[in-house]
Formats: sequence, C-alpha cells, structure tokens
Amino acid sequence: MGQSASQGWYYWREGRQPSPQIRRQQVKIVILGCGRVGATLANMMDRAGHQVSVIDYSSEAFQRLDPDFKGETILGNGVDEDILIRAGIKEADAFAAVTNGDNRNIMASQIAKEIFHVKKVVCRIYDPIRERTYHELGLETFCPTTIGAQMLAEALLGEPAAAKAAQQDEKQ
Repeated sequence: MGQSASQGWYYWREGRQPSPQIRRQQVKIVILGCGRVGATLANMMDRAGHQVSVIDYSSEAFQRLDPDFKGETILGNGVDEDILIRAGIKEADAFAAVTNGDNRNIMASQIAKEIFHVKKVVCRIYDPIRERTYHELGLETFCPTTIGAQMLAEALLGEPAAAKAAQQDEKQ
C-alpha cells in the first residue's frame, strides 16, 4: 500500500475528501470478517475509492454494509485458499483479518502473507499474550483488548498516569 492510500485514509478519518490525485490511486483490499469492525472498515475503504472484497461465512453479516457499497462480497471460510482467491487475494495490495476468532485471523493472515505474498497484512488478535507473540513472529497485529484498556485508563486517570500504568503493564 503506498503512501497515497494512507493519505486517503487520513482524509476519510478527518471527514475531508482527498484530492483527485490521491483518489485515483486505488488499492485492492480483502477484508475477512463482516462484523461491526469489518463492515465499518469495508465501508470506509469503499467510500475512499478503493476496491474492496469482504469475506464472511454468514450472508446476514453483509447487511451491515452500506446500501451503496460497491465492493464484492464472498460467502465462505476465509482460511480456505479457494475462497481467498475468489476474493482476489492474488491481486490484493492489503488484507485485514477482523473476525471474532483469533485463530482464524492468525491463520488467514499467515496464508495471505506467506502463500499469496500480500504486501500489507493486518491481523486483529483479542488475546494480548498471543498478540505479542505473533507480532514478534512478524505479523502486523493489533489488540483491541489492550487498546481499549489503554483508552479507558486515559479516560479514568488522564494521559500521563495512563501512560505510566501502561508501561508498568508491559514490564509484566
């Protein structure tokens, strides 16, 4: 994913429209999981002008997508290589695994990265210990459990106290 795509993301997040030059650089994104996060991510990327494919094992999950969503929906298991190929993983610039299952996200991310050589692979892992382990093994991960706890600590204690608490937690 090039810097221009990142800039497009910034513009979307800030509620601004990217310049026509940024919008022209379309990125092919495959998203595994169409829950609240996956659907929101798919809608955001679609509105930013990117080519989006969303995989979910439940057809009802696709109802979370905007009515004007222009991307592709694929029904199936995201760790199945044939399903990933149908979603366009061979041409994908980026892959995000955001199902509710850590194991599924990890396995699909490893397939996207190691077999299909997708340039940018991001994996959601709820378990902080597993998240650190797979991050150290080379997956780009994020842990909503840790991020949410840090945000709550900041809301409760203020930013400097929360940062100190987070540093102590990392040492353990």
